[in-house]
Amino acid sequence: MSETSLDIAELQKQARTQMYEGRFKAALSTAEMVLQNDAENIDGLYMKAVCERYLGQNETALTSVEQLKSLSPDFGRAYQEEGHIFRAIGDDEQAMAAYRRACQCNPVLQASWKAQADILESWGQRAAAVEMRGQEQRIAAMPKPLVAVSHLLHEGKLIKAETACRHFLQTNPHHVEGMRLLADIGTRLGILEDADFLLESAIEFEPDNIQVRIDYIQILRKRQKFAEALKQSEILYQRDTANPVFQSLYAIESMQTGDYERALDLFEQVLQKLPDDPVTLTSKGHALKTFGRHDEAVDSYQRAFQSDPGYGDAYYGLANLKTYRFSDEELRLMEAQEQGNGLSYQNRIHICFALGKAYEDRKDYDTSFGFYQRGNELKRVQSRYDADQMTAELHNQITACTPALFAKQSGKGCDAPDPIFILGLPRAGSTLLEQILASHSQIDGTLELPNILSLAHRLRRQKHASNDSLYPDNLHDLDAQQLRDMGQDFIDSTRIHRQGAPYFIDKMPNNFRHIGLIKLILPNAKIIDARREPMACCFSGFKQLFAEGQEFTYGLTEVGRYYSDYVQLMAHWDAVLPGAVLRVQHEDVLDDLEGQVHRMLDYLDLPFEQACIDFYRTERAVRTASSEQVRQPITKASVDLWRHYESHLEPLKDALGQSILEPQK
Repeated sequence: MSETSLDIAELQKQARTQMYEGRFKAALSTAEMVLQNDAENIDGLYMKAVCERYLGQNETALTSVEQLKSLSPDFGRAYQEEGHIFRAIGDDEQAMAAYRRACQCNPVLQASWKAQADILESWGQRAAAVEMRGQEQRIAAMPKPLVAVSHLLHEGKLIKAETACRHFLQTNPHHVEGMRLLADIGTRLGILEDADFLLESAIEFEPDNIQVRIDYIQILRKRQKFAEALKQSEILYQRDTANPVFQSLYAIESMQTGDYERALDLFEQVLQKLPDDPVTLTSKGHALKTFGRHDEAVDSYQRAFQSDPGYGDAYYGLANLKTYRFSDEELRLMEAQEQGNGLSYQNRIHICFALGKAYEDRKDYDTSFGFYQRGNELKRVQSRYDADQMTAELHNQITACTPALFAKQSGKGCDAPDPIFILGLPRAGSTLLEQILASHSQIDGTLELPNILSLAHRLRRQKHASNDSLYPDNLHDLDAQQLRDMGQDFIDSTRIHRQGAPYFIDKMPNNFRHIGLIKLILPNAKIIDARREPMACCFSGFKQLFAEGQEFTYGLTEVGRYYSDYVQLMAHWDAVLPGAVLRVQHEDVLDDLEGQVHRMLDYLDLPFEQACIDFYRTERAVRTASSEQVRQPITKASVDLWRHYESHLEPLKDALGQSILEPQK
């Protein structure tokens, strides 16, 4: 730790002590010293706002809170402090909104629950106040160490939260709330297997703990264990078939397993009780979209934002259809919401991306770019993406996966020929290739399966007794049985997604990082690299708001750098695994569909079928952003769309570099 860091930490500690002693003037001075050294110090800004409020400087305090919220949009204590300031100036309406937002960001802010109860009682809303008091009492009953863990968790201090939670569980190994919190931390860190195990164990200790079971369902869904998630959601549903929360969960899990009729029936049951619930209406819209029922999806999304004009996910659901065009009235409604101060952070992100699409369709490209850029900037504040770390990770694949590795380990994996991996970058045309190939009678389309990424993550955390190397270096140390078992486990664990065809597609784009691992455990797997012209691919990613992951897309420099790293790594795989990967250029598919279909089927050693040409007639669930586009014949409408934005894209060009932008020979 540097001397400056130590100085700041000491100043923060001093300011906290002065605050606890009620010496707010001195604490404010100390907090300002922190900010002189680090203008974006979250704790320093928070203490500054608190001190200003206690000193009666409410307007200045609100300015400090606004700055704090812009730097850390999910920092619950910022909204709590905002609530305190509004109460101090007698504005209970705005205070109530701030306290609600605080509890959404951090549900263990006891003071915010208490304040809501006090305000509701003053308004004569006793029943609602009782509910708030219940939350206040729930937090009061929690062990103090777990309250501290929860604060760290919801403020993004995940490593500190993990350390504190593990310390608590050492002396309380079967404490279910502690296990639940550690699972939440693991989920946010991407350690899904550990979270799965913790929640499964917690359910064994407390099978009637509803929150634990809900968390377990969500982690099973993230791991794409859809059959087990469905089973768990059915357990809740059978407890109370009239409970709208349980109905909604069961609907979502039914949808994940392809039972759209049951999902839609359950959503309708929820809407009979809560006819204007925007969350359910939007979820129903997503289900209808995935199932290909376009007009009904549009209606459901529209009903959602008509019910709640600030519900951004509904607007973005329409934008993400790609084929929908917003009316003038809808455009004005979105702009009014975005210009106001009543939106939650996530709703603002959704609306910015939707406005970007709305103005793009109107050919007002400068205004469109402004909204895309704002949405990306807001999203990037939430992101933990580190471009240097990603570059290093991809470079490690180049240094570890050498010809010597493949010479030593070849022929040791599972010899199943079933998997076809379509990989590359998102928005590069992989969904189109999947739809084409899944139209073949011998190929099942599935999902973007997480199995290879999960295996790589396990290997990354695993050290072998023989040395201290980690993934991908430890690929050299795996024996034939381990490689065979890993390949067989992939085949077994993905079987649930298949429909019975001899071959199936895994369309996870990020698998390009792990082609070496794939060829070691599944030497007969086929791999198709979906490649798209760099400017078009990167800009398309930049203007897409992904459900989760793909955090490199939320900045022009970041996405350009990632593309460049991808091209470099793919060149390495071509060199060390010659002929293993078939590269399919998106523009070539648009220019010569039949020729590229023949080329892919020849590579897969499968006979030609006309259904692959008529792919848009194939009825199947498609869960990616391109779901509507691949249900239509080939179009070149978006090939050069990026050129309309070219004046804004210099950072992208710089990040890609001239060698990437030169036409491929």
